[in-house]
Amino acid sequence: MLASGDTPVTSVTFEAPRDSARRRGARDTARGPLYRPAPAPRPWIGTALTVAAVAGFVAVMAQGISVETASELHAPGGVAIFVGSLAGLAGMYLALIMVVLVSRIPPVERILGQDGLLRWHRRLAPWPLSLIGLHAVIITIGYAQAAKAGFLAQLGQFISSYPDMLAATVALALMALAGIASIRAIRTRLRRETWWVIHLYLYLALALSFAHVIALGPSFVGHPLARALWVAIWVATAGSVLAFRFGLPLVRSLRHQLRVAEVRPEAPGVVSVILTGRQLQRLPFAGGQFVEWRFVARGLWWQAHPYSVSALPRPPYLRLTVKAVGDHSAAVARLAPGTRVFFEGPYGAFTRHAQRNRQVALVAGGIGLTALRSLLEELPARSAPAVVVRVNRPEEFVFRSEVTELARQRKGTLHEVVGDLGAVPFDADVLRDLVPDLVRRDVYVCGPPGFVEHVTALATSLGVDHRSVHHEAFAL
Repeated sequence: MLASGDTPVTSVTFEAPRDSARRRGARDTARGPLYRPAPAPRPWIGTALTVAAVAGFVAVMAQGISVETASELHAPGGVAIFVGSLAGLAGMYLALIMVVLVSRIPPVERILGQDGLLRWHRRLAPWPLSLIGLHAVIITIGYAQAAKAGFLAQLGQFISSYPDMLAATVALALMALAGIASIRAIRTRLRRETWWVIHLYLYLALALSFAHVIALGPSFVGHPLARALWVAIWVATAGSVLAFRFGLPLVRSLRHQLRVAEVRPEAPGVVSVILTGRQLQRLPFAGGQFVEWRFVARGLWWQAHPYSVSALPRPPYLRLTVKAVGDHSAAVARLAPGTRVFFEGPYGAFTRHAQRNRQVALVAGGIGLTALRSLLEELPARSAPAVVVRVNRPEEFVFRSEVTELARQRKGTLHEVVGDLGAVPFDADVLRDLVPDLVRRDVYVCGPPGFVEHVTALATSLGVDHRSVHHEAFAL
């Protein structure tokens, strides 16, 4: 345990490469702050957007109901066509909301973080997929009743004769594929890269279905105002994706011109990638956040992966730390200096802004220490954090000297729990002994998913309010 000390507070930073860029960094730092703190979340924005989304849903459904006439309902197949049309409207609107949730609109992302956004995305996902599937079945039954034909005959007629229906059928198949891939038992067996590519097809599915909805939807044929409303909703959704998933990351990547300066071994299977870039003091950042990194190197350029930034920016340098647990993370250790880097973020609500109590406990499992190290660095002087690091072997404790010094500067305590999980248990009694006042602190937990679940359960069993336990998973 590291006890409190009386040494004056000073800054701790990572060791940067010794080259001319370091001298440029000193000049940049002299002209302004080291980095730009990320804005605090504004919950009212989330409330306003939720109200707008609900109001939009009500407006779409009300419009779909209002255009139906009694004569159309009483016609052969009229009820089925009406119900199928409403199911399609509801399903497509909810599908667009799903897209907005993962478009990473900054004010929303700061409130919910990746965990919260993905949690709501998963909760919502069964509804649009089910409703759109029901729409396809019920509307086909309705048209078959009207034509006095069989279901399969009517389906073939749709695909072969109706405009944009073939594209809509392909879109439905792509949505079904993404839905099947998201079933937990299947998702856990897929490589992240495979899952990611499958979900990219959802954008294609929505694009293919757009023309079908506008051209054939009973709510839009002959109703220009309804069509204009639906087009506006689609344009707003597409705009949010283009602006925040593509536009903002591209602008930031071009502005900051990140490149690999050095790849530095930190522990067995763990490396830090030191990046150098321009104007990093303009990049909004909070300790504990992560970034989606895209390295322009063979086998890595085509997708981004999330890795924590293990220290606050020190212009012109930025450090991320990676443990080799898969093909992509293992390849990061082989990056050559000078490799160009594009990025999305910073992201995450695992920051000081989530803190509800005066003091915090930071509990790290293995490589999870990387996110907590940058969060610890941002804590104020004399904040007395309790830092608990759980590792299987002493050499797995990355940044031991940095974390020790950061905890000392903040008058905190550092506890290192070393040993195989079977031989050295980490239970409620251990956690209570290490942090006796845990119930009066916010608890930040980072590490492998099983470790996070375990510590979260321990903290709540000891009386910590679940709202004061913070964690953020990168897994999809």
